[in-house]
Amino acid sequence: MSLKVAIQMDPIGPIDINADSSFRIAEEAQARGHSLFYYTPDMLAYREGRVTARGWPLTVRRVEGDHFALGERTEVDLSEFDVVWLRQDPPFDMGYITTTHILDMIHPKTLVVNDPFWVRNYPEKLLVLNFPDLTPPTMIARDLQTLRDFREVHGDVILKPLYGNGGAGVFKLHHADSNLASLHELFAGINREPLIMQKFLPAVSKGDKRVILVDGEPVGAINRVPAKGETRSNMHVGGRPEKVDLTDRDREICAAIGPLLREKGQIFVGIDVIGDWLTEINVTSPTGIQELERFDGTNVAAKIWEAIEARRA
Repeated sequence: MSLKVAIQMDPIGPIDINADSSFRIAEEAQARGHSLFYYTPDMLAYREGRVTARGWPLTVRRVEGDHFALGERTEVDLSEFDVVWLRQDPPFDMGYITTTHILDMIHPKTLVVNDPFWVRNYPEKLLVLNFPDLTPPTMIARDLQTLRDFREVHGDVILKPLYGNGGAGVFKLHHADSNLASLHELFAGINREPLIMQKFLPAVSKGDKRVILVDGEPVGAINRVPAKGETRSNMHVGGRPEKVDLTDRDREICAAIGPLLREKGQIFVGIDVIGDWLTEINVTSPTGIQELERFDGTNVAAKIWEAIEARRA
């Protein structure tokens, strides 16, 4: 099976080919005989009933500093493709949301991965609210007194933007920390969105586990250990990836959420687990497949393409 594949992603030039999941997905697609077309989100358009993109035929290669080649820039009709990858990074703002509405117009005749309707309705920090028995105590609120009341009950907490990513803007607040009002004022000056507050989990010092699911089934995990002096374990801010096995609790969590992910077309998902608790379900642009492949040899990109090819068949 040879598929026509379009990848909507951030600029390909600056990526780290030894860590970037979109690159590994493209590399595996090419190895399987699929053709690649690349464009950035700002080049997506709706025009008189057609969904189009301006971009380039793409070839990738695992050569640092020379990892891609582009054909002649052209405009394509995305409804003529078999698969479109929705792979730009958040922030999950109105620009991001608008791309999901536009791609909705061609899905599922053209398979958009992950399903844009449910990416829009199930962003990382909101989908977990469907599973309160699996998550630490969590609050979403904008009102300062409501946030104060939550911290009064739960002591040390994590405060972060509801639609942030990569560990940006994540704060640990001690139960007596006097900065909550100042942080609330800072966030309120940036946007009108609520904040998310969770009970702090001391187990994060041992790592924040990223479990990868393909079509609702767990395929492996990596542990992300915070740098010294850090609470955040994201690799964007210095978290160290290390090999780790799936626990019975990890499998229990995956069994609970997997059927919903599969039903809603979320083929490539990365969940975050601290200790025994689910903290996020990442559906927008999950990462970690290259680290997992290095640690235990699991070719996650191949498993992802097997799931896509099965759907296209």
